[in-house]
Formats: sequence, structure tokens, C-alpha cells
Amino acid sequence: MPVKTVSEFIDAYKEKDVSAEAFELENDHLLEVRVNGLVWAKSGAMVARTGQVKFTRQGILEQGLGNLLKKAVSGEGMVLMKMEGQGRVYLADEGKKITLLRLAGDTIFVNGNDVLALEAGIDNQITMMKRVAGMLSGGLFNVRLSGHGIVAITSHYEPLILKVSAATGPIFTDPNATVAWSGNLTPEIATDISFKTLMGRGSGESIQMKFAGEGWVVVQPYEETYMQASTNG
Repeated sequence: MPVKTVSEFIDAYKEKDVSAEAFELENDHLLEVRVNGLVWAKSGAMVARTGQVKFTRQGILEQGLGNLLKKAVSGEGMVLMKMEGQGRVYLADEGKKITLLRLAGDTIFVNGNDVLALEAGIDNQITMMKRVAGMLSGGLFNVRLSGHGIVAITSHYEPLILKVSAATGPIFTDPNATVAWSGNLTPEIATDISFKTLMGRGSGESIQMKFAGEGWVVVQPYEETYMQASTNG
């Protein structure tokens, strides 16, 4: 890579302003949010800001009784923060690739760890799959996103979208590599637990997500270990 002058360095990496949208990607790993009112973001994701923006951790009452009970059962949850006011906030999550999706009345499910930001018009509800608690390190929770607006989701490296159809039959994925799926799919947990697995001599693929029907599922080329949500602000 050639050596850059300071001016060339600034020109190459300066802030972009090419979109009038509230969400704009500065690059594949950094999101600019133009806050004009209220936007939700993953707690701890801010790397810089300008203007008068107030940050508030999502309150217990704002999470809804259903979300609160599911967090209590799983010991986890998607920790969001309110960004309110006027200004610009720059978000990132461990260098992961960011994808922007516009929902126009659509419903999608996203792994709770992969939700970076969402506009105020997007409803979020935590969902839990049957009998999954305690089966994975750190557990597993997903978020149902629906409504109108833009959501930012993240993945390690480039994601792959697999079409699910009755013609091809069910698709099985590693839960730690599954990022999102279409709202019309209801995955099941498929297990293949043998004596060797219990003795620590299995393949490591004993717990899988099974998708059947018509829709799509997003996977990443990385198996992520999900940690419990921090209790710190």
C-alpha cells in the first residue's frame, strides 16, 4: 500500500454525505445515524457523536412485560439504548459488517446479538425457541422486528442468504452462525446428541436450527459465542 500524505489520508477516509436517509453507511463497518427525535441502538455501540443527543438505557417498563419475562427466564436480552435529540451518532460493533434493511410492513427475525440500530417505527419483541435455554453456551435469543423503517443488522464477514422451499426440503444451520430469517419461518431446534457427544467426543454440531417452508435464512462464515447481556449501562 502506497504511503499517503495527510491530505490524501483525510480525503480517503473523510465522512460521507451522499444520502438523505437517517441511516448511512460510512463504510462496511461504521454506521452514521442522523438523530432527529428518537432512534434505538445497541447499548455500547457508539464510537463518536456530534450535536445534542441524549443516551438512555432502555427502561424495564419500555421493554414490555413479555420481553421482561423472557429476559428473566433466559438470563439474556437485547440491551438497547435510546438516542434522543438532534445530532449525528456513529455506531460500530466489534468491526462486524453492517447491513441496512428497509421494512415496509415486513417482519424479520434477527439474532439478538446482531441488531445494531432501528428507527422508532420498528417494533421489537424478544422470542425464545422451545427448550433451547441452557443448550448453548450463553443461551440463545432472537428478536422479532416488524413495522416501517430502517434496521441495521451485523454479521461477521459477508453473509450468505439461503432460500428455504418445500422443493429443496429443510435447511439446517448452526445457531452460532445464524444471523436472521424471514418472518414467515418458524425454526425448530434439532438435536443429535449421542453418548460420544456427552463425553466431549462429538462433532460439535449436535444442536442445529431447522428451517422448513418458504422463505430465507441468513448465515455468516463465523461461529459466534453469545455472552449474557451486561448489567452495566
